[in-house]
Amino acid sequence: MATEKLDVEKSSVELSSSVSDINLYTLHEERAGRLVVDPEEAKIEFGEAIASKLKLSHDGTKVLWPQPTDSPNDPQNWSEGRKTLHLLIITLAAIVPDFDSGIGIASLFQLAAQYNTTTEEINNLTSNWSIFLLGPGGMIAVMLMRRYGRLPVLFWSQIFALGFLIGCTFAPDLNTFAAMRCLTAVFGTAPQVSGLYIVTDLYPFHRQARMVNLWTMGFIVSPFLSPFLFGFLVARENWRWSYGIGSMYGAVVCLLIAFFMEETKYDRGVKDVPEPQSGLRYRIETLVGITGFRMAKYRASWKEAVMSQLNIVWRPHILGILIFEGVLFGFGIGMNVTNAVFLGSPPPLGFDWTPYAIAGGYGTPIVATVMGELIGRYLNDWIMNKSIKRNNGVFEAENRLWACYLAVVLDVAGLVLLGASIQKHLSPAGLIFGWGIAQSGVMICTVAVYAYCNNCFPRYAGEVSALINMARTMGGFAVAYYQVPWAEKNGALQTFGCEAAIVAGLFFLIVPLLQVKGRSLRAKFSL
Repeated sequence: MATEKLDVEKSSVELSSSVSDINLYTLHEERAGRLVVDPEEAKIEFGEAIASKLKLSHDGTKVLWPQPTDSPNDPQNWSEGRKTLHLLIITLAAIVPDFDSGIGIASLFQLAAQYNTTTEEINNLTSNWSIFLLGPGGMIAVMLMRRYGRLPVLFWSQIFALGFLIGCTFAPDLNTFAAMRCLTAVFGTAPQVSGLYIVTDLYPFHRQARMVNLWTMGFIVSPFLSPFLFGFLVARENWRWSYGIGSMYGAVVCLLIAFFMEETKYDRGVKDVPEPQSGLRYRIETLVGITGFRMAKYRASWKEAVMSQLNIVWRPHILGILIFEGVLFGFGIGMNVTNAVFLGSPPPLGFDWTPYAIAGGYGTPIVATVMGELIGRYLNDWIMNKSIKRNNGVFEAENRLWACYLAVVLDVAGLVLLGASIQKHLSPAGLIFGWGIAQSGVMICTVAVYAYCNNCFPRYAGEVSALINMARTMGGFAVAYYQVPWAEKNGALQTFGCEAAIVAGLFFLIVPLLQVKGRSLRAKFSL
């Protein structure tokens, strides 16, 4: 009896010790890619002592990851209206980089006439390089955010981007114009990598995919908005007006950030960190970066901030999906840049549409992106809930990739139809449907990839976002160089058909393999 009593006391002490050793605020990061969502399953896996400490959703059906603290300053505890305002602003800000880049598409023929060159030269010198530089710009922004927080980097980057866009508006020659467009891209891309940070700062796991869907829609639809809106403008007025109005939009975004955005980085996993304060002085210091500079000593070192992206990119459960997404999204960027050439050029290459018709044509991918958002909003939640139920209350990151199956079917079908419509000069309906179907596929797949990578590396949301941003811009940068010359030589059907085959081939090589081997790869290579 004495021995049994001693064993009971010993096990009780061990259980008490294990409970005290677990940090509930970082538990989801330590178990990257595998989350216990059902409260009953949490009791089985963690024991009653730990499960009783876990905070649940309002309806009591899901465990909250990350676990909110008891502080009202924790962004996870903010009111729904406050969270929605921040999501709206970061979505509007995410529109800026590609929106600014897309202005050059609307002004393509006028710019060529203004600077006495060809549309191909304008694309190669300005559009393509501004697309490429979105990638490195995002990587630099994430390094700074790891040290100094989201808000000051977001604010200053948009201020500089606005200044350089104004420089585009008044550029006297092509070299100055090209330099201003490239610098606009470098600084402007910060919202396209900080959005995933902000979504994960504000929302628990089970709501993140839907919010990522909204934010992603902002920067996916943005390169089509400017050709659509300003195509009608440049047909009647000087092209500089389009850049001037783009500058006005950038100024509005800067004002929204300055007056309404708050710092969402909350160091809940670090002990003895000063709590955020209130008051106008603290607000200004946080906005301009003084608070972030003071807080840097509690955060990642410069070495960690610089090396973290390199430390992630080689890991097999993210490298493959980055290649797949970069190619799929890159072909979408290529369509956006070169379709203006196909639509505006005379036969046999193009359709010889008027500037008004070209502008109207860019309404197609806008509608398609919105439709992709609506499909993805419910599809991702359905996949999540279905997989949690099937896996006894546990969510595995690889389940996010089921959405890619629908996305690839849409993208491949759309690319082939678009290529056939251009080469055979079919009805405009064929071109519109092909472009729209492919764009819906890009939207659905991109959200699934962001959600999967974020679940695999929950501690590194910014790095994941920067790497996806780099992959898609690298893909888009390359496509515009060869797409039109290839179509001129061998026909658009061969061009877009080969792109469709590449997308399908990469999908079958990468996505099913990750779904089968992903769990073991995460166990071996996760950070």
